[in-house]
Amino acid sequence: MSPTLDEAAVAVEKSASGKSVSRRSFLKGMAATGVGMSVLATGLKSVAHAQQLTPDLTDAKLVDMYAKMLRMRWWDRTYGDILLTDQNFRSWAHIWYPYAGQEAVAVGVTTALNQDDWIATTWRGAGHMIAKGGDLKKMTAGITMKATGLNGGYGASMHWTDKSIGYLFSTGIVGPNVVLMAGVAAGIKQRGTKQVAVAFASDGAHASPYFHVALNEAALLKLPLLYIIENNLYAGGAYYKVQNHLDDIATSAKGYDIPGVVVDGQNVLAVFNAAKTAVARARAGDGPTLIEAKTYRYYGHSGGAGVKVGRMGSFGLAYRPDREVLAWMARDPVEIQKTLLLNLGIITEAKAEEMVQAAKAEVAEAFKFAADSPVPKAADALRHVYSSGGPVAARQFANTKLF
Repeated sequence: MSPTLDEAAVAVEKSASGKSVSRRSFLKGMAATGVGMSVLATGLKSVAHAQQLTPDLTDAKLVDMYAKMLRMRWWDRTYGDILLTDQNFRSWAHIWYPYAGQEAVAVGVTTALNQDDWIATTWRGAGHMIAKGGDLKKMTAGITMKATGLNGGYGASMHWTDKSIGYLFSTGIVGPNVVLMAGVAAGIKQRGTKQVAVAFASDGAHASPYFHVALNEAALLKLPLLYIIENNLYAGGAYYKVQNHLDDIATSAKGYDIPGVVVDGQNVLAVFNAAKTAVARARAGDGPTLIEAKTYRYYGHSGGAGVKVGRMGSFGLAYRPDREVLAWMARDPVEIQKTLLLNLGIITEAKAEEMVQAAKAEVAEAFKFAADSPVPKAADALRHVYSSGGPVAARQFANTKLF
């Protein structure tokens, strides 16, 4: 039997008051109100957030999404604190490109993917690695350039790859990953495997020629490609409108007659739903989709400018006001997902705190593993120079006259 309007009102009122209510009752209540005006009138972000729940998102999946976001958040924060306090830390600040504030984008998109779907990202790729299921210990050892790390410690975060989870590569160059992923998508289409290729980039990539070349070819050939623009408002230290006259980068999709979707990048469910639709379109052979997620990076472009130990975010930066940072933090994607889980009665406050502590412990263990891991052997510097064969120095100089 359908719930009455009174029952619906009770469900919404309980949620708005902060009291937990079962997922079933909450969604029945929203259905009775038409998932519409009376719900939105509460102004409660978690209620509107819950409108986007789908049958694909079980309670366990919603909790898993939150757990991944916590790992991403605390990996970033731990890395930053260590850089500021440990002068002997084997790393370099240039490779700390914090993802904090954007967690909902990576988790929302990758939750809509299969493990054998491919992603490629930028230098700010730790969040995507964790979201796709990357090993925290290996990735942490990788950024400290240890032998146990991803890729043997050769490339750090700018050149990560883990084909076992579908993380094809990250790159330190702005824009070209979408061209390469369009090539991956072309290979997928040729093989007929029904996979999809996903390229993550920031708003600065729109100003590169790669953006338009890739979308044109992908649209022309109807390639199974998703292009995710994480519009965090700043390309380096320049506001994105300095190099882009469009309010919405997704508008560019109109020029190629493909879907261009603008989504709230702080809302992991909104991102998931947009990605799910785009993935279904790609698998059906209908071509690419451009998704622009409006989001924000709490820290600066890179390094530790404006950062203090134990405090999240960069403040006092010349190119952006602190009020703006705080305003975006008020819509923190991690807290939004936590509030949703609490209001649906999926977790309790005690469970939420337990998950935070578990994430911190897992991250601490990963950094300890990295610290205790051996450095590569000197001879390993000559590995991977040739397509086959071992690290034999003589091969390097076989055709070279030294005297």
